[in-house]
Amino acid sequence: MLLFQVSLKKGDFGEKCSIFTDLPGSGYDARVFQRTVMQAATVKQRALALGFSKVGIVAAVPGPETARLHQWLGQGNHGTLDWMGHPNRQDIQRVLPGVRSLVCVALNYYTPHAHSGDRHHGKISRYGWGRDYHRVLGRKLKALGRWLEAQGEGIQARWYVDTGPIMEKAWAERAGIGWIGKHSNVITREFGSWVFLGEVLTNLELEPDRPHAEHCGTCTRCITACPTGAITQPFVVDARRCLAYHTIENREPALPPAIAAQMQQWVAGCDICQDVCPWNQRFAQPTTEPDFQPYAHHRAPLLAELAQMTEAEWESRTRGSALRRIKRSQWQRNARAALGTTTVEHPDTAPEPLPAAAERPQSPLESSQDSFL
Repeated sequence: MLLFQVSLKKGDFGEKCSIFTDLPGSGYDARVFQRTVMQAATVKQRALALGFSKVGIVAAVPGPETARLHQWLGQGNHGTLDWMGHPNRQDIQRVLPGVRSLVCVALNYYTPHAHSGDRHHGKISRYGWGRDYHRVLGRKLKALGRWLEAQGEGIQARWYVDTGPIMEKAWAERAGIGWIGKHSNVITREFGSWVFLGEVLTNLELEPDRPHAEHCGTCTRCITACPTGAITQPFVVDARRCLAYHTIENREPALPPAIAAQMQQWVAGCDICQDVCPWNQRFAQPTTEPDFQPYAHHRAPLLAELAQMTEAEWESRTRGSALRRIKRSQWQRNARAALGTTTVEHPDTAPEPLPAAAERPQSPLESSQDSFL
């Protein structure tokens, strides 16, 4: 196949952009073979100007995360989340054919409010306190994608924020945003793990950043603190044991007895492994995004009210919130479990105890690069 080079307008990039296309009559679509080179710094500046806390770039080439995902899935750690095994998750080219780079972003969502210690109040994970992060990040990512496409003819951009088959944590680590901690969340030096992730896929060839080194060291606080032993070994989370998975994704009428016995007031997600992380305790800083300030009814809801929630109350409480994913029956179920009033299918059967960390089956998997959230 013969190619020739044509120039594009400079746009905002300060240097000539180029695109390789086919000679006339070659029979190939020129856009498929686009190879555009531009200044990565300009793209990053634009992302930061849109309000993102961090931005990094990674080349769209395969990495070790695919094999690790296979191992994680093979152990059944995904529970009922069958979409984790979608083929597109394992091949970024199937998500956007011709993709050359991923622009990965992070947005700090931390607000300095404590969870209630009152046993009559439920606990909701910080990610769900304010406005739906899909909408907040989506608005910014859409603007970044449109800006990229406006820089030259044939430029493609497709954005995602926890909405597609993307191993966003692995890509974020490889883009230098942060590293995947032993609790499976991405930890940044500047904000801890209190960040939402998003990415823009593009057929532009951008200079990549260096992958971030792992800095958990010998710390095992998150593993020790998990009440259900969901972190079965460093970097490996078993969704079937996780409070976040069960309170959000489990659609069954009743929670497993071993989970219901360890609710600790959590009714929507769980922040235990992040609350105990030294990086969060030392480096968390308040977000500058107004949309992430907590709604009053999300910080410390009364469990008794949640247990009797009506459809109208569910509609009002979850409007504009990522918590809308949790249906009314789930809220009621979770609240009853937290209150200790759950009716289980086999009340004569005592909850099966969870094995101690030292007794849990070990796996040769060193790092799970993707989890269920």
